[in-house]
Order: sequence, then structure tokens, then C-alpha cells
Amino acid sequence: MFLSNISFEGKTGIVTGGTKGIGLATAKQFAQMGGKAIVIGRGEQSGAEAVAEIGNGAVFYSIDLGNSDAVVSGFEKIIEEQGRIDVLINNAGIVNTDDFDKLEKADWDKIIDVDLTAVFLACQTVFRHMADNGGGRIVNVASIAGKVGGGYLGTAAYASAKAAVIALTKAVAKAGCAKNVYCNSLCPAYTKTPLVEKRLVGEKLDKVLAATPLHRGADPMEVASAILFLASDAASYIQGENLNCDGGMLMDG
Repeated sequence: MFLSNISFEGKTGIVTGGTKGIGLATAKQFAQMGGKAIVIGRGEQSGAEAVAEIGNGAVFYSIDLGNSDAVVSGFEKIIEEQGRIDVLINNAGIVNTDDFDKLEKADWDKIIDVDLTAVFLACQTVFRHMADNGGGRIVNVASIAGKVGGGYLGTAAYASAKAAVIALTKAVAKAGCAKNVYCNSLCPAYTKTPLVEKRLVGEKLDKVLAATPLHRGADPMEVASAILFLASDAASYIQGENLNCDGGMLMDG
């Protein structure tokens, strides 16, 4: 699965959570289409492995997205060292599956810090850079959990964070219209990443597939293709929108 008619030649893009799953698939496609991928993750070993797999001059930065100061300083360092940033893809996230009545405040805070606050800070830091350098494109990866209030792999905290990411995307888009900064979001559903496939098994998997009109999970490359469409010049008249990539689960307007 490859967007062969779209090019990122000469462009540099940041992908958070880019060492595995959807993020790795996105960074690989971005590089295959001519771009230089800057991958953000935590582990140095997984980062080195991802960079080797991506190729085309990919670079890894380790940033703790749960630490607000580290997010700002980390992104400022990337901009200083790498120069112009054309694309930002906020893909990284963590999941909490606790029932609402058992959700601890500390766990709520952890999800909000990584899945929402880090997205805000990354958007803001890169937005300022893009606005000063002729524009750019931001794509925030949310989730259908943010539209339906949670699901099998993400409940109250996760759903709340992802719903807020969708709203944040619209706010960034409104601020970016006069500055040639585009911002859109994407809501995946069940995607066959190693982490999800370990957790979504048995009856849970059967229920998800039954609720999916296509009756299968997405390959990470399929989600990556949707992300990169929004990150490309092909989406030149799309601003502040959310794209479902969910196999037909919602079909909302």
C-alpha cells in the first residue's frame, strides 16, 4: 500500500511514536516518498533499529512525551539542529483500559500528559516555526474512541484525550489559516500493530470485527497512507477536518 502519486521530496517531517506500529509505517512511507523522517520515541535501541529500517537519512530523537519541559526543549532542539520542518505527525500515545469507576487520578494525568498535552506542546512549538517559515502541515492521530467514548482498548481517560485532540486540531487549523499552516486529524480503529494484537484477542476481537463492516483490522500501512495524504499537498483544500480510518465503523458525517 503506497501513495505513489504523492511526493515529499526535499521535505522534512517529524513522526512521534515512530519506532513501531502506525508511526513506523508512516515514517517508512514518508521516506520512500522522498522525505527525511525525524523519528521520536523513548528507547535508543528501538530508535536505532527504526532509523536503519526507514533509511533515507532518518534521524532518531529520544523525548519523554510525559514531561512537558522535555517536549518543548526536545522539539526546539530538533528545529535548531534539523532546520526547516515541513510536516509534523503527532502519532504517539498510550492507552488506559481501567473502568471509569476504578480510574485513578494519577493514571488519568498520565494519559492526558502524553496523549493531549504533548500534542498541544508539539503543535505549538512547530506551529511557531512553520508560521515563520512559510507554512507546513500538521496531522494529529486521534482515535474513534474519542468519538464514541472509548472502546475495548481505551476507556475514559484515553477517549477524553483523543476527543480533545480532535478539538485541538480544529483550533490549530483556525490559527493556521492566515499562516499557511494546515492541521487535520485522523481517527483509526482496530489496527494490527504488535501491541494491539497482544491485547485484542478472543471475544474482544470477535466483537470488534463484528462491529467493523469490512470485518478486518487495518494494516498499519493503510493508516499511514491516510495520514500521509493529509500531510501532503494533495490535501491542499482540507483544513481542520477529521478523517475516519475505521473500516466503516462510524460512517459519520
